[in-house]
Amino acid sequence: MFIRQRTLFTALNHIQQKKQQGFLKNLFSSVTFSANTEKSLISSSSSISFNRNLSEQRQQSVVSLLKKNKNYSTSSPVMTASGKEIRESFSADKEFFGTDVEGAMEALAKADAVCFDVDSTVITEEGIDVLAEYLGKGKEVSEFTAKAMGGTMKFEDALEARLKIIEPSKQSILNCLDDLPLELSPKIDEFIELCHYKGIDVYLVSGGFRIMIEPIAKKLLVAKDNIYANSILFNDDAEGTYAGFDATEPTSADGGKPKALRMIKENAGYETMIMVGDGATDAQAKPPAKAFIGFGGVVTREAVKAKACWFIKDFQDMIHVVDKYAETRRDSSPDFF
Repeated sequence: MFIRQRTLFTALNHIQQKKQQGFLKNLFSSVTFSANTEKSLISSSSSISFNRNLSEQRQQSVVSLLKKNKNYSTSSPVMTASGKEIRESFSADKEFFGTDVEGAMEALAKADAVCFDVDSTVITEEGIDVLAEYLGKGKEVSEFTAKAMGGTMKFEDALEARLKIIEPSKQSILNCLDDLPLELSPKIDEFIELCHYKGIDVYLVSGGFRIMIEPIAKKLLVAKDNIYANSILFNDDAEGTYAGFDATEPTSADGGKPKALRMIKENAGYETMIMVGDGATDAQAKPPAKAFIGFGGVVTREAVKAKACWFIKDFQDMIHVVDKYAETRRDSSPDFF
């Protein structure tokens, strides 16, 4: 496997640190590093402390972050690029939609954090609809989902109504995830990997359920602490029968996503945050987000498209901006789950 050395520097340094802290158990798969690569790694970077035990590391890997050969730009980003210049870097015949496309592009290039909705954005489905269908309540629940995402019904009312219909046990949710694993949207893994490489922090801010989102976050190497989502409560019995939901979670009510982003911004001191999503509740997150990028790669909601600073249907557009124009901020290998 060919792996670009710069990414490998970051990853192996992270591995060394996390290995010392005991976080890497069962997180490796087989990969072979050439002797030349090892020699280059040791001699080329004085900032990386290797224990020279590369014979052991030769049989280990860096999880999915380095499973593919990525050809990210190696040239220095144009740090002073304006939104107009970024827009002009796309093909001449490309169409753009949004209320402030150039402003969103410039904000994305400067972003220190990107927050994603999960359902119909990071994944190709609405998690609660998948669960409801699995439990035989699909049609009833999907009607409430459409109202909540379209902004015609308060989110908290739709959430409570849907949960009352399906009353999922913990075991039924786990069974659903085993039988019908949620699928990632095309290129979302590539974009989030690029964010990790560039030092842009990634958050999952969702009105969905933490129990269903955590496996997705693990796949994308997004830490649990970077998940803001709803918690279903379960009784302490064999099945973990449904006992309600935690109404104190910021994302459990209408206006919850801007509240969550304010908490994130206050905790971490970010200057430029971006919100990406497909729903009306995502559009509410600007401000505090500097820009709202609407995503229509799964479903286009006209009310959301009308509010988006930049509306996209392919994450390749965001990859283009961050790859070519975002500064590499720091060694940002993500904290493992």
